[in-house]
Amino acid sequence: MIDNEKPYISQSLWTATANPTPNCPPLAGAEETEVAVIGGGFTGLSAALHLAEAGIAVTLLEAETPGWGASGRNGGQVNPGLKEDPDEIESKFGPDLGGRMVRLSGGAGDFVFDLIKRLDIDCAARQPGWIQPVHNAAALATVRKRVEQWQRRGAPLRLLSGTETEELVGTAAYIGGMIDPRGGNLHPLNYALGLAWAAQRAGARLHGHSPALRMEQDGAIQVIHTLNGRLRARKVLICTNGYSGPFNAGIARSVVPIRSVQVATAPLSDNVRKSILPGGHSASDSRRLLLYFRLDPEGRFVMGGRGDYSEKGTEKQFGLLREASQRLFPQLSGVDWTFKWGGFVAMTADHYPHVVRVGDHVWGALGYNGRGVAMATVLGKVLADLAEGVPENALDFPVAEVKEIPFHFLRKPVVAATVAWSRWRDG
Repeated sequence: MIDNEKPYISQSLWTATANPTPNCPPLAGAEETEVAVIGGGFTGLSAALHLAEAGIAVTLLEAETPGWGASGRNGGQVNPGLKEDPDEIESKFGPDLGGRMVRLSGGAGDFVFDLIKRLDIDCAARQPGWIQPVHNAAALATVRKRVEQWQRRGAPLRLLSGTETEELVGTAAYIGGMIDPRGGNLHPLNYALGLAWAAQRAGARLHGHSPALRMEQDGAIQVIHTLNGRLRARKVLICTNGYSGPFNAGIARSVVPIRSVQVATAPLSDNVRKSILPGGHSASDSRRLLLYFRLDPEGRFVMGGRGDYSEKGTEKQFGLLREASQRLFPQLSGVDWTFKWGGFVAMTADHYPHVVRVGDHVWGALGYNGRGVAMATVLGKVLADLAEGVPENALDFPVAEVKEIPFHFLRKPVVAATVAWSRWRDG
């Protein structure tokens, strides 16, 4: 069970199979640091790790424990690239910056797996590739263009025929697909915990159960207040993503938190587990309301998709995910479904992650649109570079002012309408 979470979304496979959590005592009294990091997910932990490794005094404040939010609840798929394809990125941001963004995002999977190897993080990391199965002809045309664009840039993506897709995924439900060998999968909570342990070893101070309540400026110093403490810092990195609360209202209103939910079986029998994703790939399909699925190292089948804000709606979505799993893989009929959980992913209006300039020596990164394992890790490093003094124009990702989403207070009915429309278009 995820501590301090609503019971109906707290029965997480990852929590049940987690490694030990490092000791992160609450902030008590007054402390000083060079850089304060707000949020203990992939972004904040990556930033804290890289700053500490550079010899910079860094203190991280987490409202719960490392990996408590989306970083410890997601599907554990390490998917390279951004939502948009390379040609569109370069068209929007120009060939120089756009090209650097493409290279940064395309290499994000390798960045994660290289970091895991260097730090010897125990998180069941595998890099056999990520598969995008395609459900109709229109989506296949889009995927064909995506593969062609990446291949022009030297990336090893390739199209899959219907037969190849069936062999690699284990179902005849898709007409084709693509495979990106740069991707893979891992145990997301254990990855977050491994980053936390590594950051501490490098010298970072991590405080759990220390929600940042407010921040005020005292000359060149930012003062962050928690329930029982006060942290003075010269620079601040805000890494709260889909769990951004009142600490910074502008950042909170620049993304829409959308619940993603997952279900998982008990370990499957050998003959069943060998019939589903036999190469150990992870998959997320081409639907607008996509289904993403994989096996964990013990042979549990994990299926995820869009959730709901209410308990009743979320329970319905859990049922729909189990039904979708059995349609794709009839061999799952009658298996025990032992886990169900969910959390918030942060979506942006333009579908790009945002690195934002919040104030004088205050930055943030958020809005990974469902691709947070790889991109949050990489943009945590980008934030660390900013805090180390790297000029904004030298970074491989743009830095901009916070842009709030208009009529943000209407987000829940707008999301519900968008989901209904997408479901109809998916057929």
